[in-house]
Amino acid sequence: MTRSDDPNLIVGVEGAEDAGVYRIGESLALVETTDIITPLVDDPFNFGRIAAANALSDVYAMGGKPVTAMNLAFFPACSLPNSVLAAILAGGSDALREAGACLVGGHTVEDQELKYGLAVTGLIDPARLVRNSTARPGDLLVLTKPLGTGIVSTAIKAEMIPEALEAEAIRWMTQLNAAAAERMLAAGATAATDVTGFGFIGHACEMAVGANVTFRIELDQVPVLPGLEALIMDGLIPAGCYRNRDHYSHLVSGLVGDRLLPLFDPQTSGGLLIALPPEGAKEFLARSADAGGFAACIGVVEPHDGSFLDFY
Repeated sequence: MTRSDDPNLIVGVEGAEDAGVYRIGESLALVETTDIITPLVDDPFNFGRIAAANALSDVYAMGGKPVTAMNLAFFPACSLPNSVLAAILAGGSDALREAGACLVGGHTVEDQELKYGLAVTGLIDPARLVRNSTARPGDLLVLTKPLGTGIVSTAIKAEMIPEALEAEAIRWMTQLNAAAAERMLAAGATAATDVTGFGFIGHACEMAVGANVTFRIELDQVPVLPGLEALIMDGLIPAGCYRNRDHYSHLVSGLVGDRLLPLFDPQTSGGLLIALPPEGAKEFLARSADAGGFAACIGVVEPHDGSFLDFY
């Protein structure tokens, strides 16, 4: 796609940014995004909330505040009762209320496969915009949710999931990235993205390639959901995990093999991957701990050395 020549377009279709950004005033811009997913869990309310949190996340990743949203629903009315659609929309509305965003409408299409998501508009001061391609050597890397929701979702569909692990994964997927976004702005983040369908490695590669740097990652510090190894041993690995591995492996050096499978796992409503200067990272981690939030320092940004991700 060709970038528009509109002078007010700050972030468009070029690159791999999380959302589009359009200036509407000297210190105000729109952040615009949309995302639609298929069900990951059995409960329709939880599915709706997960889908909404996933769509809102792109605005948070850029440092914006969601303000309006529109429902996008694809519903097989011939095979599911309307009560299922009502519960899905209620879950989405619940996430929007927590985000302080206003649902202004939407559109429902009759389809053979159930899908739901949102078109979201946020606001941001362009001077505070956080892009995913601006990490700098010396920055530290912080991740705000554990990995593994794609593998867990595969286990849920196969009915081979421990109840406690399912509940833990749902807790993370329904959690908004709002607080993490506020903290990263306060701590002076230099770059950020949310970890979603391309997996941790895919989105980290996008950041590193965009900034022409190397992310040096300490594998043992990358958080994953408890019990994930047993699911992998049982072969409960989504096809997207292998697609991500095939697509991004040539950008990765250091440790390789099955130990990296959770890092290729496609995530839904994953956490933020944030690059921060050392003092900012220290502040971010301290504020997260004080608020009972989650954050793990997992690596450092170095000058580009031939690979974009280096695991040790």
